[in-house]
Amino acid sequence: MPVLACHHELIIVTLPGHDGKPVEDDSGTFAGLTRSVADFIADRQLDAAAVVGSSLGARMVLELARRDHAGPVVALDPGGFWRGAERTLFRTTLQASLALLRGLSRTHMLAPLARSAVGRSVLLAQLSAHPWQLDGTLVASELEALASTPTAAALIDDLATGPEQRGPGAAGSGKVTIGWGRHDRLCLARQARRATAAFPSARLHWFDHSGHYPMWDEPAATARLILEATGAAA
Repeated sequence: MPVLACHHELIIVTLPGHDGKPVEDDSGTFAGLTRSVADFIADRQLDAAAVVGSSLGARMVLELARRDHAGPVVALDPGGFWRGAERTLFRTTLQASLALLRGLSRTHMLAPLARSAVGRSVLLAQLSAHPWQLDGTLVASELEALASTPTAAALIDDLATGPEQRGPGAAGSGKVTIGWGRHDRLCLARQARRATAAFPSARLHWFDHSGHYPMWDEPAATARLILEATGAAA
């Protein structure tokens, strides 16, 4: 974020139900959260702004492109392209992880484990290519936030059982850039082919040393990609 802030005014969106924000009636669904973001953009006349999202947020910005969002779109390891057993893998592993995190949070063990290299290696094995290298305070904050999100379980179920993400970007939408970690164990790398098939005009960028969250594993490369995709000097 500090790198991006040198080139752009940043607007960081907190979704309903996340980080203590009130839950709206449809906040437990992908469609509902996307509606909330689309309303936020429309209310503030940000139709030409660049939008960047990761994971769930990446799928949301792809959906905005499909709905004719005029600004550049950057989607990092988007969800929504699971098929068959991949859906079961996504649902069962995330629901089990959520239950574990909530149990650890209740016993006040989550933060100490997240600050330990060994603990991070266990807790983030599915999400990071090298979790032991991540900042423990950041990881603790992220995992505590997930554990306390009241809509998390409903969202996992909705994403796992709902329809696959559709494309392409609308005729008037901005250019789409998709970034994908080669070591993503949640949204598997082979799903990138489905994403680019749905959005055939999109540019696909591979993060060679990244898992599901390239801004964790390759922050400098992620910032460069976003700056390039949004027309700023890298």
